[in-house]
Amino acid sequence: MNEPLNADHSTPLAAELLANAQRKRQLDGSAVARPADTRIFTVANQKGGVGKTTSTVNLAAAFARDGLKVLVIDADPQGNASTALGVDHRSGVPSVYEVLIEGSPIADVVRQSPEFPELWVVPATLDLSGAEIELVNMVSRETRLSRALTAFIGDPSSPNVDRFDYVFIDCPPSLGLLTVNAFTAASEVLIPIQCEYYALEGLSQLIKTVDLIKAHLNPPLELSTILLTMYDQRTNLARQVADEVREHFPAQTLNTTIPRSVRVSEAPSHGKTVVSYEPSSSGSLAYREAAREINLRGSDLQPDLNATHTRQHVGLNNDQGAHG
Repeated sequence: MNEPLNADHSTPLAAELLANAQRKRQLDGSAVARPADTRIFTVANQKGGVGKTTSTVNLAAAFARDGLKVLVIDADPQGNASTALGVDHRSGVPSVYEVLIEGSPIADVVRQSPEFPELWVVPATLDLSGAEIELVNMVSRETRLSRALTAFIGDPSSPNVDRFDYVFIDCPPSLGLLTVNAFTAASEVLIPIQCEYYALEGLSQLIKTVDLIKAHLNPPLELSTILLTMYDQRTNLARQVADEVREHFPAQTLNTTIPRSVRVSEAPSHGKTVVSYEPSSSGSLAYREAAREINLRGSDLQPDLNATHTRQHVGLNNDQGAHG
């Protein structure tokens, strides 16, 4: 719709709408190149409520909207990623549980999301809630997802004729065997960090887990990407947290930040991502911009992570107490 000639851009809301319209035109008017090889991300953070699942589904939708072929593996028993992508995940529906516990091929459980033709999902059901216990005594308990994913990506009979460009694995908010399987199956780790107090709390254990997986199970694994979520530019706290994260993870932290957004929160209740639910919203545009940045950055980021300095810093944060 054309903008009225007498449109008033003097109010903050009008200025934001104009800026968003310009951002959307820029995104819609540019193409996205396919990565040379399939990039597999595990999206993890043992802290709940940081935008982990929200970031998983919206980044996946952003890439699919741009025409890339994307697979989301929902490894969280809550199944929130499956809900947001409009895929049935009632108990008994073939899911990632059958892949991990029964050895079913991913091709037997993968479903196409109604969001976009190029978006596919391996759903999670409540059956997965007991998988941690069942995996303990199983052979190759840490690598079952990795083997299944490798077989699926290379299987010409799967709906993967042109290969997937991106795979996102959504983890539960813990560091158990489901998360270990996700780390072992991926080549990159993406950590969403909310721009709130104690933002870095618990990262030391997460980084230690990544290092252990890298050393013993999956040498190519790297923490390549950190995404700042729930960013409110009006507050000093959000800016301070963003500066702090960028200080300790300069190579991994995206320039794009995800703002607090009502539309982002509303979208899952409609079985959608914000990318399709409200394409012109600030949240949708931010996730599309983050996806573009991830695509441009590639996977060759610095692996050292300033690890020693960061762990010392995070240790100080941990001493301050738990955050609800």
